[in-house]
Amino acid sequence: MCGRFVGFRRLEELIKHFPIDVANVNVTPNYNIAPTQEILAIVRQDEKNNLERLHWGFVPFWAKDTAIGNRMINARSETVGTKPSFRTAFRCRRCLILADGFYEWKGDKELKQPMFLTLPNGRPFAFAGLWEDWDNKGKEPTPYRSCTILTREASESVMPIHNRMPVILKPGALGPWLSRENQDVRLLQNIIQNQVYTKFKSVPVSKQINSVKVNTPGNIRPVDTRSEG
Repeated sequence: MCGRFVGFRRLEELIKHFPIDVANVNVTPNYNIAPTQEILAIVRQDEKNNLERLHWGFVPFWAKDTAIGNRMINARSETVGTKPSFRTAFRCRRCLILADGFYEWKGDKELKQPMFLTLPNGRPFAFAGLWEDWDNKGKEPTPYRSCTILTREASESVMPIHNRMPVILKPGALGPWLSRENQDVRLLQNIIQNQVYTKFKSVPVSKQINSVKVNTPGNIRPVDTRSEG
């Protein structure tokens, strides 16, 4: 799964790495991104790639309220094309969720050690995501736009930490993933199965990240696990 991640690049850097046409949002570092928070994502609309802030936690159009988003922060890539909650968004409303790394916890329940995972080259990357608008039958002043991160079976480099991992797309897959014209489920499944990163670098980090209130650059600094206890 993917339950916490990190994004610290400035807007100028993001524009260099990702296909962004319009960016009318504030970009600030966040070293402890948690579910329900607003996160940076690229959504294709009006033939442009727009950098937006979406609520992390997918809220289907049929939901009674936004609380369901707490249980839908991830979508399994193996079933996303057929599961009722996600199948339409999979065909029509895909997005790129921007990050510099993600956290996962290793070990037994009472001794779990947080690990910070990044690409070996340290570059920012994009999770494959889905988005949806929820408007509460017009009772809200603006639509509540939310998203979810796709996950897959862990690769060899992640398996010692956790058996699931986020789907992280390679650069050549970003455009096809965003394309509104691409609605072929088989082609989309090919992207999230074969055009993804599988090798990651992982380091132990402080257990202070267990609290979402702790949001500092120190969160991603490697620690000596002997001193962590």
